[in-house]
Amino acid sequence: MSIKPLIILPDPVLRQVSKLVGQVDAPLLKLADDMLETMYDAPGIGLAAIQIGEPLRMLVIDLAKEGEPPAPQLFINPEIVETGEGRAVYEEGCLSIPDYYAEVERPATVRVKYLDRDGKLQEIDAEGLLATCLQHEIDHLNGVLFIDHISKLKRDMVVKKFKKLAKDRPPNRMVG
Repeated sequence: MSIKPLIILPDPVLRQVSKLVGQVDAPLLKLADDMLETMYDAPGIGLAAIQIGEPLRMLVIDLAKEGEPPAPQLFINPEIVETGEGRAVYEEGCLSIPDYYAEVERPATVRVKYLDRDGKLQEIDAEGLLATCLQHEIDHLNGVLFIDHISKLKRDMVVKKFKKLAKDRPPNRMVG
């Protein structure tokens, strides 16, 4: 396993729509393991493949709290097939937008269809932080960032800040 460089705003790669994974094979599972290692190193609770420059519909999540054993989850070709009527607000952050957080309102519950590590079709009903995290990461696969869910004024300020920071940052995209 290896830690991959994170793609940081304003890199246009983050706006790419990711492609469906055709086959669950050893190279794909190695990429998933690299994603987990990168996410843990950052540290974060979720990571989409596009955030390390791989435009594939794949994401990893681990919501284990500090002191608990890791509980990594892999979602290949995830798709939201149903959303509940209730709404929930969580303060979200993003490894591709370091040190910026904002409250985002999303559906409180979602049903997600996906392939697991064995390539088997699964469905999960998610609520709370898992529902928010799945929606956040699936947004990444569609070229959408959490800042797209906040006011235009705040979003424009964040993008302007990160464009300025990008001018001062070395071109290798490595963070941390």
